[in-house]
Amino acid sequence: MTVDHYHQRIALAVEYDGSAFYGWQKQLDPALPTVQQSLEAAVAKVADHEVHIHCAGRTDAGVHASGQIVHFETTAERPLRAWLQGVNAHLPATIAVRWAGPAAQDFHARHSALSRTYRYVICNRDHRLGVGNALFTWERQPLDAGLMHQAAQVLLGEQDFSAFRAAGCQSGTPMRNVTAVTVRRLDGWVVLEISANAFLLHMVRNIAGSLMAVGRGEQSPEWIGQLLAGRDRALAAPTAPPNGLYLVRVDYPQACAIACLPKGPFFLPEQLL
Repeated sequence: MTVDHYHQRIALAVEYDGSAFYGWQKQLDPALPTVQQSLEAAVAKVADHEVHIHCAGRTDAGVHASGQIVHFETTAERPLRAWLQGVNAHLPATIAVRWAGPAAQDFHARHSALSRTYRYVICNRDHRLGVGNALFTWERQPLDAGLMHQAAQVLLGEQDFSAFRAAGCQSGTPMRNVTAVTVRRLDGWVVLEISANAFLLHMVRNIAGSLMAVGRGEQSPEWIGQLLAGRDRALAAPTAPPNGLYLVRVDYPQACAIACLPKGPFFLPEQLL
C-alpha cells in the first residue's frame, strides 16, 4: 500500500548584500560562501530535510538583490510565517526573506519568469564613498545622465548583444529582448534601470561600463549602436564593477499566482532601488 505524503512548492522573495558572497550559486568548495548555500541551509533547518533552491537569476560575486525570487519543494507542513520568520532566524545578517507564499506545482522561479529588471547605481561625486562603497559604484568624473539615457535607447528590442557578452557566457544564443531601459539622475546619484526577458553573463555591467564612457564624454551616444552592430566585446568599455548592480524585480504571468510580492526595497531609498 502506498502512502501519499504532503508535498508543496514554496516561493520566496529574497534580498541580499552580495559583497560578502561568491555569487548566488553554490561552489565546489563549501568554504566559499554563496547566497544559495546560506539560504538552503536556513530553509533546511525549518523544513527538517535537505532542499534545493532554484532562483530567477544567478547573480555574480559582489552583486546584490532586493527582489530575487526563488522556489523549493518541501514535504514539511509549516505555516507561511515559518518560511519567513523562521528562515530569517537562521540566515546571516546580509540575507533576508521578504515574502513567502505557496506556488503552483508547475511554477519555476527561473523558467516561469517573463522578465527581470536590474538597476545599476552610481554615486557620482568627486570624492570616494566612506560608507556604502560595497553597495554602490563610485564615479569621480561628472556623468551626463541625459546623454547616457539617449544612448541607451538603441538597446531596446530583440537584438544580438554579443558586444556586451562576457567571454565565459554559456548561453546558446546572444539574442536578448530588452523591453525597457532608462538612465536618470537623482541628485548625486545616477541610476541605470534595464528590463529584459533574460540577460547574458555580465551584460548589464558591460552596458553600464560603456554608458558611463558616454556619460563622461569619452564617446558619443551613437557609439552604443555602433558597438551593437559590431558585435565585438573587445571594442566596448571595460566591465563596470559588481557593487553597483541589483536584481530588483522579476515578473511572472498572473497564472503563476506570484502577485502579492512586496513593492520596492526596504533597505535603501525607493528612488534608488
